[in-house]
Amino acid sequence: MLKSIMFDLDDTLLWDEKSIEKAFEATCEIAVQKYNIDPKELERNVRSVAESIYPKYDTYEFVKNIGIGTFESFWGEFTDKGKDFEKLRDMQADYRETAWIEGLKALDIDDKELAIELAETFPKERRQHIYLYEETLDVLKQLKDNYKLLMLTNGAPSLQHEKLSLSPELAPYFDYLVISGEFGEGKPEPAIFEYSINLLEVNKNETIMVGNNPHSDILGATRTGIDSIWINHHNEKIEEVTPTYEVKRLKDIISIIKSRS
Repeated sequence: MLKSIMFDLDDTLLWDEKSIEKAFEATCEIAVQKYNIDPKELERNVRSVAESIYPKYDTYEFVKNIGIGTFESFWGEFTDKGKDFEKLRDMQADYRETAWIEGLKALDIDDKELAIELAETFPKERRQHIYLYEETLDVLKQLKDNYKLLMLTNGAPSLQHEKLSLSPELAPYFDYLVISGEFGEGKPEPAIFEYSINLLEVNKNETIMVGNNPHSDILGATRTGIDSIWINHHNEKIEEVTPTYEVKRLKDIISIIKSRS
C-alpha cells in the first residue's frame, strides 16, 4: 500500500523544456534585429556548441555527479558554498560567451560584442519564462491529504530553490525537499533514494518515484528497489531501463496511485 510519493521537479512538475525554448526565442530575436538570420538556426547552433563544450570544462565531473544540466549552467548563478561551486561560477562567462560566439560564427557572423549581449540576456529571459504543466497543481491537490510528498531533484541548491521561489505555489504541497547538491550526489545513485525513504519513514514498497528522466529518476528507483512511474512526454523508446509504469501525462499517474492504495 502506498503511503508516499517522490516527485522529480524539472520537466515533471515544472515545464523546464518550454522555459528554455522561450528564453532562446527571446534572446535570439536580438540577433535577428541586427542580422538577417533564422533565429531557430542560431538556437540550434548554440545548443549544439553548448552541449559539445560542456563536458570539456574541469567542472564536468562535478556537474555530472549532482545533475546540473547543460542549460542550467546557461542561467544559474550558483551562489552555493564550496570549491566546486566556485569553479562552476568561474567557468560560466567563458562557457556562455563561447557558445554564443561559435553559434554566431556558424552563421558567418563574427560579433563578440553581440555574443556577450546574448549570453547576458539569456539568464534574464529564462527567469521571465516560468511554466508549470497545466495539471501539476491539480494532481498535487488530489494527493496532498492522503500521502507524504517528497520532491527529489538533481541540481544546485541555489538554482533549485530559485526555481521554487519563481513558482511559489509548488513548495507548500511537499513535506520534504531533497536536492542532490545538498546531499552530495544525485540520481540515479541509490544513496539519495535511500536517504529520501528514511526521511519519509516508509518501507520501499510504500513509496513510488514519479519522473520524466529514465536515466536518473527511473534507473535510480530501480537500483534502489522501489517502483516508478515514467512520464514519457516524447514517446521515447528505451531498452536499458524498465519503469514499473509508463504514462504520457502527469495527470495519468492518479489512477495508478489509487490502484496501489
